[in-house]
Amino acid sequence: MRNKLQKFSLILFGVLIGVALSLNLPAIAEHGATQSLPLDELREFTEVFGKIKSDYVEPVSDKKLIDDAINGMLSGLDPHSAYMDADAFKELEDGTQGEFGGLGIEVSMEDGFIKVVSPIEDTPAQKAGIKSGDLIIKLDDTPVKGMTINEAVKRMRGAPNTPITLTIVRKGVPKPFAITLMRAIIKVKSVKYKLIEPNYGYIRITQFQERTGENLAQAILALAKQNKAPLKGIVLDLRNDPGGLLNSAVGVASAFLKPGALVVYTEGRTEDAKMRLTASPDSYLRGNQSDYLKNLPAWVKTVPMVVLINGGSASASEIVSGALQDQKRAVIMGTQSFGKGSVQTILPLGNGTGIKLTTARYFTPSGRSIQAKGITPDIIVEEAKVVNSKEDNLLNIREVDLENHLSNPNKPDAKAGITPPVIVEPGKSAQPAPAGKGGKKAKTNPDEIVSKDDFQLNQALGLLKGINIFKNEAK
Repeated sequence: MRNKLQKFSLILFGVLIGVALSLNLPAIAEHGATQSLPLDELREFTEVFGKIKSDYVEPVSDKKLIDDAINGMLSGLDPHSAYMDADAFKELEDGTQGEFGGLGIEVSMEDGFIKVVSPIEDTPAQKAGIKSGDLIIKLDDTPVKGMTINEAVKRMRGAPNTPITLTIVRKGVPKPFAITLMRAIIKVKSVKYKLIEPNYGYIRITQFQERTGENLAQAILALAKQNKAPLKGIVLDLRNDPGGLLNSAVGVASAFLKPGALVVYTEGRTEDAKMRLTASPDSYLRGNQSDYLKNLPAWVKTVPMVVLINGGSASASEIVSGALQDQKRAVIMGTQSFGKGSVQTILPLGNGTGIKLTTARYFTPSGRSIQAKGITPDIIVEEAKVVNSKEDNLLNIREVDLENHLSNPNKPDAKAGITPPVIVEPGKSAQPAPAGKGGKKAKTNPDEIVSKDDFQLNQALGLLKGINIFKNEAK
């Protein structure tokens, strides 16, 4: 039996080396020195594989073992790299196009459990009260511990109008509690807008999808038409926006920046991972898309702006807010963002499966890495809540709290010319006579685009009015 096992291991070992070579694994290091394959480690892998095949209590298919090994390789790198089987790969494509079945939450894996990065607006999860930072420990009666993130996501997705019960641990709440949700077809409307007052527009981006830049341009034109005159101020709301497509983020930032302005650049090990993306059609258009920004009015490039962010603003949201902050184009207001400053590349494997691999870090125009740090607002405005502040701080789960997160390459004392933030507490204002009723807890109504009691929004609107008063007095 031992001889058979050794023979099997050697055969598999040869197969693995052949696969590695077919995938063009580097045989030469960057500086020309020979870099051999890790033969001892591959031999150990084949011995473990053979032992499982021969001695495990139940038969296990080769496909399951290989899939699990690939899963382990990727999930051990960082919280965002993952292997996707055919179903998961198809679901990813559906998600970027704005329609998929499930609950509507952006999640990551932490210590074997599922952590909520952000609920997606107008979905069963958001309407049921799921919050950023919630820890999901059970799906129906099945513990999450031991599942891969793909397995957990697959369980949460399913046929519309079927129920699932999530058991939640929420810091500040003494005991786990259960929430039963009804799955639905998630049709994410990525851009919402409203003329909140004459001359002042509100635009909310819930997620960066394929058509987000185009939808933003339509929203700007619609607001100008409603107002019957150029706007005097825009609030761009990126709170609880978990991110999405890089080119869509570049398109959104480009709508407000001068042509050719740097939006973001990336640095990675391969040449393809090193990019400089600017406010130009080449950076935000795909394929034969026509330039959806070309018909925007000239005043869009100079209208006073406030961008709202919070701990649920991640990835593409941070690219947009970081670019507008560094280019001195907008005032960033709210609370520290999530801090996901890495780029994931989707690599199809040719059999309907694929991998999502972290290939680069992104940097704002001034050279700041957002990874594990986030965007610091120019004006810190906490959401008005009636809670214990120490317990509230425990709810703020960010990239830096995730296991195996990438480090931030910037030096700790690097400030990149960003001035220290102004801090505004609920009940106080950044500008005199702000609109609305600051200090009151915002009312939650999922059918409203924005609440009139939204303290952060009222502070943003007050700041825009103050800027216009100042501009008029300076004339």
